[in-house]
Amino acid sequence: MSADPIRFYNRYTQATETEQIYGEKWLRWIYETGLGGFSAWALIRRSLFSKWYGWRMDRRISAQKVLPFIADYDLDVDEFARSPLEFKTFNEFFYRGLKKTARPIASGDDVAVFAADGRHLAFPDVEAADGFYVKGAKFTFAELFGDEALAKEFAGGTMVISRLCPVDYHRFHFPVAGTPGEPREINGYLYSVSPIALRRNVGYLVENKRSLTLVEDTRFGRVAIFEVGATCVGTIKNVFVPGRAVAKGDEKGFFTFGGSCVITVFQRGRIRLDADVVAQSAQHIETYARMGDRLGVAQ
Repeated sequence: MSADPIRFYNRYTQATETEQIYGEKWLRWIYETGLGGFSAWALIRRSLFSKWYGWRMDRRISAQKVLPFIADYDLDVDEFARSPLEFKTFNEFFYRGLKKTARPIASGDDVAVFAADGRHLAFPDVEAADGFYVKGAKFTFAELFGDEALAKEFAGGTMVISRLCPVDYHRFHFPVAGTPGEPREINGYLYSVSPIALRRNVGYLVENKRSLTLVEDTRFGRVAIFEVGATCVGTIKNVFVPGRAVAKGDEKGFFTFGGSCVITVFQRGRIRLDADVVAQSAQHIETYARMGDRLGVAQ
């Protein structure tokens, strides 16, 4: 069994760090062994497993996990909008809100921001990228959108994959100002979105259940935002009002328990991504950055 660590570039420390992976032994068994792979195909990817786990995280007894989790992963409780002792279940803690001052939104009408806390890969032209998590491993926009017309509209566009770990803040926000349409659900499985899984098969991101929202009237043209479900993520909850204009950084929704992913797609030539995230992504290295931090500028 492979034990290669998952490394990422931290934008704030400007250093490469090793990820502390929640459930690492279990993930490596599932995605790096033959028997584990059969289990993923037969059981783990199916919604019933995630619904069962989500039910466990909604039980009151699950609240006993909150304080040990905070201690194990050294979370900053000063950011929380509520005291850790107020959460009645682990799921309630998991999709917790933060104080407004915890995530300042980068200023400028022509500046786009990261939609979520997490580890990000960003590609100025998806068609020119030699791979996403590893060289040679890609998916197409036709697979991602599940719609040939939209795939053609965004052909040659810019894509940002924002991967959220269980330890991250699990609400997602609008990266640009504009008018969002009705979310469209795309049915699929619930494979893990950890690099342990994605290095084996990046196609999990387009096989998984996901929700697509198109945002109109932006400085960046039409922008597509996907929320991608994953193992133990039984719910993608959007809370915005379709057709009502939003500001950059407004809350869009949240995930329930588990690692998950937000994918943002811009039309060709509409954004110039910041150099640091592009440089790291070209080496298949994710960049850690928080929601509201600067992603790039309109072209």
